[in-house]
Amino acid sequence: MRILVTGGAGFLGARLARALLGRGALGGQPIKELVLVDLFPAPGDLQADARVRTHAAPLLEQGDLLASGFDGVFHLASAVSGECELDFDLGLRSNLDSTRLLLDSIRRSGKASRFVFASSVAVFGPYAGQPMPALVTDTTLPSPQTSYGTQKLLIEYLIADYTRKGFIDGRSARLMTVTVRPGKPNGAASSFFSGIIREPLAGVESVCPVDASVSHPVSSPGTTINSLIAVFEANASTLGNRLALNLPSVTVTVQQMLAALEKVAGAKVRARVRFEREERIAAIVSNWARGASSERALQLGLRPDASFEDIVRQYIEDCRRQPGYPENALQGL
Repeated sequence: MRILVTGGAGFLGARLARALLGRGALGGQPIKELVLVDLFPAPGDLQADARVRTHAAPLLEQGDLLASGFDGVFHLASAVSGECELDFDLGLRSNLDSTRLLLDSIRRSGKASRFVFASSVAVFGPYAGQPMPALVTDTTLPSPQTSYGTQKLLIEYLIADYTRKGFIDGRSARLMTVTVRPGKPNGAASSFFSGIIREPLAGVESVCPVDASVSHPVSSPGTTINSLIAVFEANASTLGNRLALNLPSVTVTVQQMLAALEKVAGAKVRARVRFEREERIAAIVSNWARGASSERALQLGLRPDASFEDIVRQYIEDCRRQPGYPENALQGL
């Protein structure tokens, strides 16, 4: 198989690439070539693998490569939520325009790639006369209240139509907030969901911009990657005509996250988190899902993390074993 991963140099993209290379096969077929496309060069360990080809340039500049024919595509490349809200044109260009080029390039290739799109729980939101439900389900009406969520939903519709036309074999996996991410905070409004765990473990103070009562569905990196692969390998007949589904998650409050951090790492680590409300972030988060269910994913055999404590433990273990984690990631323990 020849597989394309957009956003392949990013945290999730690189982790997905390593998982695919470790498996050596996808859907029962050997992976002969893995093409990673991103704005930045892929990590050295991936570049060193003879099966990997890397391309560092915007998607909008890579039409010929994208049209060269792939058996499978994982489309992870995206401008993140906070960026899209601050720069409307950036979001349209990086998310909507790039995806349209990708889909049309695959159509031009004449090879109907199996296509997994990393959508988002941000497609859900409250609307006039209808507050956000306690749990968003696979059948909850999407009503995004951010530019990022709107762009993700528009892409879901494009994927459904390109699939209906036979140009691709598409499916949209709605990612929950992935935590704990290593490295520095990014422009995502959800970045603090990682920061309030990551920074204290590194011995650094972290500021939480929302109230402790805020509730949200989250998933570990490992579970997210396994879910994306499972969605790719699912038969189209099993998915049916509805191609978008929620990935499994754990619903937790910020307070419960911090309690889990204290249980795993101790009170001294937990004490490095303080609350300082930031109205811009709080306003965005107030329109997000407070919890989620994933019945369709469960029917496919996908499973959520056992608890948020397990997610914290996975991060600690990843810091010790996974490539790409800073050496000082656990110096606060």
